[in-house]
Amino acid sequence: MNRQEADPAYIYTYACSGDEQDLCGMELRCLFGKNIPQGIFGSGIRVEPSRSPFIKEMIEVMYTGDSLPEIYDQTEQVELNGKTFKVIFVKTNDLPPEQKIEYNERRVIEREIGLRIEGEADVNRPELVYGIVTLGGRWYFGTYHKNNATWFRQIKKPRSYSIALSTRVARAAVNMAVPQPEGIRAIDPCCGIGTVMIEALSMGIDIVGRDINPFIAQGARTNIDHFGFSAPVTLGDIADITEHYDAAIVDMPYNLYSSITPEEQFDILVNARRIADRVVIVAIEAMDEMISRAGFEIIDRCVARKGAFSRHLMLCV
Repeated sequence: MNRQEADPAYIYTYACSGDEQDLCGMELRCLFGKNIPQGIFGSGIRVEPSRSPFIKEMIEVMYTGDSLPEIYDQTEQVELNGKTFKVIFVKTNDLPPEQKIEYNERRVIEREIGLRIEGEADVNRPELVYGIVTLGGRWYFGTYHKNNATWFRQIKKPRSYSIALSTRVARAAVNMAVPQPEGIRAIDPCCGIGTVMIEALSMGIDIVGRDINPFIAQGARTNIDHFGFSAPVTLGDIADITEHYDAAIVDMPYNLYSSITPEEQFDILVNARRIADRVVIVAIEAMDEMISRAGFEIIDRCVARKGAFSRHLMLCV
């Protein structure tokens, strides 16, 4: 490995729509612990691209250089162990417009690297995929990982609910609450039809659910089972929960759509504070004063917009 100590271990690219910029920015801050520049960035933290609705691809860096010839020389060391391969030039970079690398030049670079790797290239069904990208004036080569967007299959559920979170917002909220899943126990104490739970389970996160409405809770169980996942969804009030969790995602019931008083909303927040260390609160409006009275500190926040409708996501500890 010829990666220098100062170079990032991973290079990521991402994309989002204008309405999603705030949501995307907060998700990436939670996953990587810093504000992320537009489009492409390096990090020492590994996040599987398919976890995020916004990350497009990742290069697990093997070799770095100040020039392409340096990369060319190093790629002669690649060992395929009999497997077929493909090289992808990552189009997203931080080059100024006048230095843009056009399509034909990108193909030439891919071929130059491919010629130096001893083995059989296969552009259609390669067993190994490598990526080449430029960032911050340096070149990076390594194993290429693409976002497979497996969560798309979870958009259409057997049981639906008009005010349920979108799959993309739910997935981002889970990543905010549980950026590093290993050893973490999470809960969705107002789980509705299970949108948040399904996204968490699809990422291998240990999560349980609860809802006060028996028909809604059964809908969550049906949806979870439909996608081949398994997790308990209990029936009852958040106030009756006695176990403690590392993280919680609380999609607050709203008086706009259901019968709930401010006092009942406050009780949900107080109990969320009691049962979890790190909580993402989702609401149709900012609830700073009520959140503060419940004993929380808001450490990050964003607004997820869809047309004229907005949801506020607040990360609290």
